[in-house]
Amino acid sequence: MSKKQGLSSESQVETASELTSSSRRKFLGGLGGVAAATAAVATVGLPKLAEAVEVGPQSPIQRANTSLLIRTQAALAERALPIPAHPTNGDEERYATKIASFSKGLPHNQFGEVNPAAFNALVKAMSTGKPADFEAIPLGSPDPALQRRLIDPQAALAFDLEGADSHHLAVPPVPLYTSAEYAGELVELYWQSLMRDVPFTQYATNPLAQQAIADLNRLSDFRGPKINGRVTAQTLFRGIEPGASAGPLISQFLFGTVGYGAQTIDTRVFIATQGVDYMSNFASYLSVQNGVQPGAPAITPGTRYILNGRDIASFVHVDALYQAYLTAALVLLNTRVPYNKGNPYGPTPEDGPGQPSAIPSRVQAGFGTFGGPHILTLVCEVATRALHHIWYQKWSVHRRGRPERAGGVMEVLRTNPGRYPAPHADVTNSAVLPAVFARNAALNGGQGTYLLNQAFPEGSPTHPSYGSGHATVAGACITVLKAFFDENAIIPNPVVPSADGTTLVPYTGADAGSLTVGGELNKVATNIAYGRDHAGVHWRGDQRESMLLGEQVGISILRDQYRTYNQVKGSGPGGGFKGFTFTKLDGTKITV
Repeated sequence: MSKKQGLSSESQVETASELTSSSRRKFLGGLGGVAAATAAVATVGLPKLAEAVEVGPQSPIQRANTSLLIRTQAALAERALPIPAHPTNGDEERYATKIASFSKGLPHNQFGEVNPAAFNALVKAMSTGKPADFEAIPLGSPDPALQRRLIDPQAALAFDLEGADSHHLAVPPVPLYTSAEYAGELVELYWQSLMRDVPFTQYATNPLAQQAIADLNRLSDFRGPKINGRVTAQTLFRGIEPGASAGPLISQFLFGTVGYGAQTIDTRVFIATQGVDYMSNFASYLSVQNGVQPGAPAITPGTRYILNGRDIASFVHVDALYQAYLTAALVLLNTRVPYNKGNPYGPTPEDGPGQPSAIPSRVQAGFGTFGGPHILTLVCEVATRALHHIWYQKWSVHRRGRPERAGGVMEVLRTNPGRYPAPHADVTNSAVLPAVFARNAALNGGQGTYLLNQAFPEGSPTHPSYGSGHATVAGACITVLKAFFDENAIIPNPVVPSADGTTLVPYTGADAGSLTVGGELNKVATNIAYGRDHAGVHWRGDQRESMLLGEQVGISILRDQYRTYNQVKGSGPGGGFKGFTFTKLDGTKITV
């Protein structure tokens, strides 16, 4: 410790107290508070904010002051980031009927248009934050016993004590209702609804899949992955992230039996009954928009490994949001995948076997830091922070309508032409609409509709679509795992489900020997995110932008935690930690 840090207990306590009260007031005043807080920290007699902080053994009062400094440094660093403007696409103001906005659970008229007073009550509550205003929001079900409640809008206003504040990161505006991008997303969702029961392994030969591929390639603005500018069977319904289009569609982290201490996790899923879809007629659609809770989904006895879109939808219907990434962490730890480069407890292959980039400590192994418990709990820890971020975007900023609402608009336009502005012609000219009409007719005794039928009886949750909670958590969790493990390690002995999904068989594709940890982590994130699209409850744009937001959340937490490690001191075994280096979702490298 420096000589300046050797203040008496009384003076240290007094200055620490002054810092707490004065900087608290000044922080709230805006940018000027940052400078004031910096000056206040200096009066404590500790290092300046830009200086490294000693985190080794200290006296109790020194330790208390250092803890204050580390927390203040982290808070000031996060506060110094540019404050985003959070622009919207303007559709909420543009359409009085709120045809592109979220209103599920509120009262609606016979066309599915939200009661304006109810919508305004929701907007008012989000602007005031008063619990009484939230309780004053009218709900739509005539039977209170069946009424679904709005999912946690006040989480949009929660603060966190680690990482960037939930209002300090942003996502871009959603596509305009009349845009070609919106049309591309809706056409893809319609095709996914039609193909829920088509096995992923049959995309190259199935006639319906071939129609979907041809139709998506005709769109003027489709943002899904492509090979040489074309959608193919290998890219259909996948993410654009590195590795997401390699090998089997489902990640290796969603297969097999996983050790969980003295127990095991069976990664097979229950089987939602083939061919059973919901909200395919307007009466059931309108009831669900008003917030009525329908019955449970139809289930076929037994379990199997994920074979198709309906199976992945079943997984994401009831999963704990970080579940797939906790499983991935267990797999990585159980199979002893090397730690990422620079881990103070290595070893990690740098240029190949036998050439470690970090010399393992002869004496120490990681546990509460840089070990299994640290990694496993951090995967869960970032999930709540990610949810706070995306709940702000959902409820306070964008309030994007769910895809089922878009299907309702298309059906009203079919039966009442001209009631709303038409969407982009890429929707109305798509080959998918006649196929959707025929499919819904088969579900409704010959009565066809343009509704986007759903995999779940209740359709989407009762919170806005943009962005996706699953995808934001996915981005945050895989960022943590890529930070701690060697993302270039090869996945040994990859597998795929058997034809009936009851067992696993070797994957023998040409790229079987080149599937990497990083690529499969990106893939599992997209599996979970786009699994919500297979269910019909999210848009493609919800997923991509939310994963990127989650990645930023994960980076901010890793950045804050870096300040706290004793292992940054010294060099060689057990020390000299220089930060986490990994590949982001856009393919660029970062060191945190």
